[in-house]
Amino acid sequence: MAKYLVIVESPAKVKTIKKFLGSNYEVLASNGHVRDLPKSTLGIDVEHNYEPKYITIRGKGDILAALRKEVKKAEKIYLATDPDREGEAISWHLLTALKLEDKKVYRIAFNEITKNAVKESLKHAREINMDLVDSQQARRVLDRMVGYRISPVLWAKVKRGLSAGRVQSVALRIICDREEEINAFIPEEYWTLDTYFKIPGEKKSLQAKFYGTKEKKMAISSKDELDRIISQLEGKDYQVASVKKGERSKKPPLAFTTSTLQQEASKLLNFSTSKTMRLAQQLYEGVEIKGSGTVGLITYLRTDSTRISEEAKESAKEYITRVYGAEYGEEIESTKKSQGKIQDAHEAIRPTDITRTPFEVKDSLSRDLFRLYQLIWKRFTASRMKPALYETTSVKIDCGDYRFSVAASKIKFEGFMCVYTEEDEEKQENNTLVKSLDTDTKLQFDKFDPQQHFTQPPAHYTEASLVRTLEELGIGRPSTYAPTIGTILGRRYIVKEAKNLYVTELGEVVNSIMKDAFPSIVDVNFTANLESLLDKVEEGVVNWKVIVENFYPDLDEAVKVAEKELESVDIADEVSDQVCDLCGRQMVIKYGPHGRFLACPGFPECRNTKPYLEKIGVPCPKCGKEVVLKKTKKGRKYFGCENNPECDFMVWQKPSTKKCPKCAAVLLEKGNKLVCSETECGYVEPMKKEEK
Repeated sequence: MAKYLVIVESPAKVKTIKKFLGSNYEVLASNGHVRDLPKSTLGIDVEHNYEPKYITIRGKGDILAALRKEVKKAEKIYLATDPDREGEAISWHLLTALKLEDKKVYRIAFNEITKNAVKESLKHAREINMDLVDSQQARRVLDRMVGYRISPVLWAKVKRGLSAGRVQSVALRIICDREEEINAFIPEEYWTLDTYFKIPGEKKSLQAKFYGTKEKKMAISSKDELDRIISQLEGKDYQVASVKKGERSKKPPLAFTTSTLQQEASKLLNFSTSKTMRLAQQLYEGVEIKGSGTVGLITYLRTDSTRISEEAKESAKEYITRVYGAEYGEEIESTKKSQGKIQDAHEAIRPTDITRTPFEVKDSLSRDLFRLYQLIWKRFTASRMKPALYETTSVKIDCGDYRFSVAASKIKFEGFMCVYTEEDEEKQENNTLVKSLDTDTKLQFDKFDPQQHFTQPPAHYTEASLVRTLEELGIGRPSTYAPTIGTILGRRYIVKEAKNLYVTELGEVVNSIMKDAFPSIVDVNFTANLESLLDKVEEGVVNWKVIVENFYPDLDEAVKVAEKELESVDIADEVSDQVCDLCGRQMVIKYGPHGRFLACPGFPECRNTKPYLEKIGVPCPKCGKEVVLKKTKKGRKYFGCENNPECDFMVWQKPSTKKCPKCAAVLLEKGNKLVCSETECGYVEPMKKEEK
């Protein structure tokens, strides 16, 4: 009969860990959290030292009853929940829910589900770390306070079913701010000037780029400036002024953290953050591998550390030396400077066994699991290899006061790049003539190639770039990125088209309310400072209730002020100019999950609804009918003709009644300027007060 009981979080781990530990151990799963704050109330006693009121989660009674039976039989109980704050909190909740205070209870944690790691964790069993538990409690309590106090304000102001959150509201604001930047962006014209030369004895022309003067680099901002430069170059001699040869190295990337894995999986595999985490969880907990049984393929997936264990380093060095050669395996150690607190008990995400190559396990994995494992394996292997080396050549060509440049590089030693190259890997310029150039080379002018360009607005956020921004700003932690993005997508505050994230009308309304009524909640610096305070709780420096005591009164006051203001706001349905074609009443404008729509006020007797098309007072430039505000199927706003599909006029920015004086195209409102809809035209004029 088993003498020891090991409790893990996930049933997927049970079989694997049982296999490692043998018949003296019984392994059972808690299926995640067993206790939480109640759903129906705030669950925090604000009158009595902010004490949380935990209850058993619905549906977990049978699991706890089964665990209690096994607890009675066991001599020792090992709590083996995940190796992070949340895992520590789950262990503490199990300790309380199973009434284990008088039992021999030990906390064990392992970063990977392998025989060595699991057995080693038993040798280092410890007590529950209450600093980690308190840090998690503080997060949970703060998130509950924000959600349960502010969400009802949104229900009263907009519609039921909306939510606010300590991290999600900041993420929404970041996306909204970028959308405003893009809408207000005014493209600026600039030109590039490439020059082609013929070299005696060579068939291919040499391409050189305009650099500026001999003293400094310069930009060409207009056609007039370009024409002036070309006029000064025409008929002049070109001379090679210098040829510099050199060498540069490109360091290998660091092994994955949670956020870098999410970013690269999004860019290279087109996975959403939630899909990446779901697949990584499977690889961590264990996959059935032919001939090996259930195997945990990667280390723990929630980490912001780039540390690698000594054992893994040695294993990687031996493998790389054997497979690629000693010259590849002499890695140069590099580390990442932390933006904030690094959970250094964790390692970076890596394969549990580097010798288990993607090719070997491919037949045992689904396509997506294989692709993610291959990405993790390649990145880790590359991180333990030597840098790539490039031979570089830089040529300066002078003509009068002006200078042109040619740059080329080629790989001398591929190093880590024989295993892994990043998506944005720089393209090498294929300028084969550079080798043969020297200061005596005679250059014969062939032709100019001027090109007009316009500066581009900041890019829309993608899931990958949003995760990177949240990490850089110190908002949230590895475990929060995927659920945060999932929540604001699920609430339809934002939508995803291709890879880009766009704010919906509903998202704009919610963000506006949050900025006006709860500015500190959506303040990036305030949220980042709060994260660092929560890290101080984990370090045992700050008491978690002190943070809550300082936070709640201000939140409570802001909610009360917002509620008073809301009472004086008329939120009656706006009457439209549309008549219900079923009962003849004037239809009203209502908010739904997908934004505004027209509904009959005679509900429930009359249930007629129609799409809401908001007229903006601008005639369609193609057919003369009204331009209306519309939304794509995913909720992104645009302006189109009400006569669609007969008329196909459509623009993303609000059109003006004015036409461009240069080309007669429609002028669009961007910030406080009117900009020509034809990018090549480039006409811009300031908006007058009455137009705004």
